[in-house]
Amino acid sequence: MLTSLSIKNYALIDYLQVDFNNGLSIITGETGAGKSILLGGLSLILGKRADLSSLKDTTQKCVIEAIFNVSNYNLKALFESEDFDYEDHTIIRREILPSGKSRAFVNDSPVNLNSLQLLGERLIDIHSQHQTLQLTSNDFQFQVIDALANNDELLQSYTIDLKAYKKLQKELQDLLHFQAEAIKEHDYNAFLLNELIEANLIEGEEQSLEEEYETLNNIEGIKEKLSESYQLLNDEQIGVLTTLTTIKNNLQNIARFSSKYEDLFNRVNSSLIDLDDVFSEIDVLQENLEADPNRLEEVNSKLKMLHNLMQKHVASDVSELIKIKNELDDKVAVTANLDTTINKKRSEIERKSNLLKSISKKISEKRLEVIPQLKDQLEAILAGLGMPNARFKIEVLYSEHFFANGQDKLSFLFSANKGGSFNELKKAASGGELSRIMLAIKSVLSKYIQLPTIMFDEIDTGVSGEISNKMGDIMLQMSKTMQVFSITHLPQIAAKGHSHFKVYKEDVNEVTQTNLVKLNHDERIVEIAQMLGGIEMSTSAIAHAKELLN
Repeated sequence: MLTSLSIKNYALIDYLQVDFNNGLSIITGETGAGKSILLGGLSLILGKRADLSSLKDTTQKCVIEAIFNVSNYNLKALFESEDFDYEDHTIIRREILPSGKSRAFVNDSPVNLNSLQLLGERLIDIHSQHQTLQLTSNDFQFQVIDALANNDELLQSYTIDLKAYKKLQKELQDLLHFQAEAIKEHDYNAFLLNELIEANLIEGEEQSLEEEYETLNNIEGIKEKLSESYQLLNDEQIGVLTTLTTIKNNLQNIARFSSKYEDLFNRVNSSLIDLDDVFSEIDVLQENLEADPNRLEEVNSKLKMLHNLMQKHVASDVSELIKIKNELDDKVAVTANLDTTINKKRSEIERKSNLLKSISKKISEKRLEVIPQLKDQLEAILAGLGMPNARFKIEVLYSEHFFANGQDKLSFLFSANKGGSFNELKKAASGGELSRIMLAIKSVLSKYIQLPTIMFDEIDTGVSGEISNKMGDIMLQMSKTMQVFSITHLPQIAAKGHSHFKVYKEDVNEVTQTNLVKLNHDERIVEIAQMLGGIEMSTSAIAHAKELLN
């Protein structure tokens, strides 16, 4: 519900601030007084794009601010999805700077226009004779029927399952595409995999093989050097071990005389132990060292094979080859198991399809049940609005296709004249008739769902007398469950309002300004009398105005 509106430096408005109540609010004013300016300012709050021409004074910024009570609108989910700060009394502000830049805020947090438009659609519905395209769209017509059918929960479930169904279908298409490509590559991948399996790859074996190759390839030189080292260590006269043993014995004899000698003895003794170990290891290595041309060839072949594989797969070592082998193994396995995976995915799609069909059937049955009620209510309301021969032909046809709101195709046909043929609304109804049909539909909807604030902009143009009185009664009835505004030139409708506002122009310091003021009871009598009889009010016009208000 719109509770407050302030406009500063917009078009002909210098500054205005007005508070609104629930119920039916009437806005009147002479042609050209600025009612369209007021609507233009309000549309900026709802997310319409702005331009510099909107500024009254181009050296100052324009600020438009509206406060809405949104506590009954179930908007917390929308606020959360758009990352707005939720408040029961939400403040929306638009600013147009002298530079032409526009900014929007929800509860003092900056927002983009797309998000503001989403919120605006849930807050105010501005409707005029020229804005009836919505009425002729299938989506809106389905919304009307589903509101009467109370299909909200079913449609939410359907939407969730339809999203999952489409996701499964995409996954199936991806699998089929992957299978088509995989079949082409399967034989080649299998060949590469077998080649790597036959190589019997072992982590780190390349280094050990290279060491073994170098040993076998240089065995004579190694033997010679080991033998020479063995002799140098073990010679009875000049061997290193013999000499070092003598040094050790000498130091041992004098170790008791000083800690320095003892330290030298310990160091030489430790070296002798290490050198003795070296001697033993050289002895073992000599014994085990044998020329083996066959093993040399085997190692050389294995190394060549590993190097060729690394070059082929652009790998730096055996560990990378093992990783590539595992990847190829997965690809070959996936390709081999694709048929099973695809069949499983098709089964999932079939189960989800059956669930969607079950929900769609329930939605369709509930629609069929309420269509006669909707038809009767609309025709009854339109009969009171000067369209006694208005007839609707509303049918839902079940299809095999999953649409966004079920499996129904909708035929929403209309005939305005007795004996006339049924046709689509946009072809069968005039602008004035469409406005009255929209009023009838909004009236019916207000009984079933919480509608946002609605603003009827001169939809009573071209009607008078009893019909205008009926239109006023419908708006008044709607205002019992929602906030309704009516911009009107008809006194019969103006008198129905709980509140009455007047738009007027005045010259201030030789500058024309538009303003909006709330009328008290006496001012309402004057305004309605002038609507009845012109500026020069007659006694009968005043009496008639009082009668309408009472």
